[in-house]
Amino acid sequence: MAAPAGDSLVALLFLDLAVVLALGALLGALARRLGQPSVVGEVAAGIALGPSLLGLLPGDPVALLFPPEARPPLAFAAQLGLVLFMFLVGCELDVAELRGAGRVVGAVSAGSVVLPFCLGLGVAALLWPRGGDALALFTAAALSITAFPVLARILAERRMQRTRSGVVALASAAVNDVVAWCALAVVAGIVTARGPWSAVATLAWTAALVLVAVLLVRPLVGWAARAVGGSPRADAVLFAVVVQGLLLFALATTAIGLHAVFGAFLFGAVVPKDALREAAPTLVDRVGGLSSLLLPVFFVVAGLSVDVGGLGWSGAGEALLVLVAACVGKLVGAAGGGLLAGLPARDAAEVGVLMNARGLTELVVLGVGLELGVLDGHLFTVLVVMALVTTAATGPLLTLIARRSGREASALGGVR
Repeated sequence: MAAPAGDSLVALLFLDLAVVLALGALLGALARRLGQPSVVGEVAAGIALGPSLLGLLPGDPVALLFPPEARPPLAFAAQLGLVLFMFLVGCELDVAELRGAGRVVGAVSAGSVVLPFCLGLGVAALLWPRGGDALALFTAAALSITAFPVLARILAERRMQRTRSGVVALASAAVNDVVAWCALAVVAGIVTARGPWSAVATLAWTAALVLVAVLLVRPLVGWAARAVGGSPRADAVLFAVVVQGLLLFALATTAIGLHAVFGAFLFGAVVPKDALREAAPTLVDRVGGLSSLLLPVFFVVAGLSVDVGGLGWSGAGEALLVLVAACVGKLVGAAGGGLLAGLPARDAAEVGVLMNARGLTELVVLGVGLELGVLDGHLFTVLVVMALVTTAATGPLLTLIARRSGREASALGGVR
């Protein structure tokens, strides 16, 4: 097929964006009506526009709609959506909550990281022994992830924020995310390093960047928020400051050998939330709106690498084993940690189910692995299936526990 040029390529990109946003919104709304997080529908839309569904039609419609020339600008839009989303994930991290984590939270966090990590190492060694240490470590880190934003919204929709299981799960997920992202950053540093000294240099630069963020950037952003607070243009000025900051941090982590998402997450974690919220109440919503506009593009870019039909029986067996390891790791690890720390059985079960929610955060992790070359299309597809199923199972499992315990359960709508 001849490459579209000039205005033709621009027109095709407009068509791509229109199709992506429309189908993502449609399937996201359908997912909410079915009591699922909207991200389940949006990921399904991305997969549907790839070789798994659209590619089954005659005439190669995937190549017509997403030719090679259109993919770099779409990939850039996807990356921009990702760094915005990871900034928001960092913003939702309450460092004070981590300092106050008690014995129960510590036990749940440890169980929900250590057991999935060990099972991930075992699964990688069993299924992909030639993948090397990088693949094994990445698989282990990927299975350890809990989607903190998804979990927070599930708790809000079900009015579980003030329940014992909700408080423990939210605090544990915060600790879990910090540990898992640090582990993933180490893996990324090892993968991109040209040798052992290069890996050490990457980790040293990362530590230096964290110090700069905490000691210099955090006070500067707080000063900017106080300086413009009360001004009619406070929202616009701080929006520009925040977007420039997260882009610069994304650039910094890319330059030192990590992925851009780590920089955006770090910037979101260190900015003074209270000062920004007081000076610009709509700031986070504005960043979230821009992120929501661009994230469906990420699902499609990811979906172009997912071929569910191409897995075959052996691939389906791999996906099933990975799914079992992921669920056992989180359900048994988190619930077991809670039980050992004194949580009642019902609360421990709810915590285990909540910690098993992976959502968009897992897709971000897998996208990093694909971009770094740790995952190929086959392994990416296997892990995407795991992420989608574990996310979709969270609502029904919570409802089942609620019915058995007699606790009232509410619908799971509007959850990303």
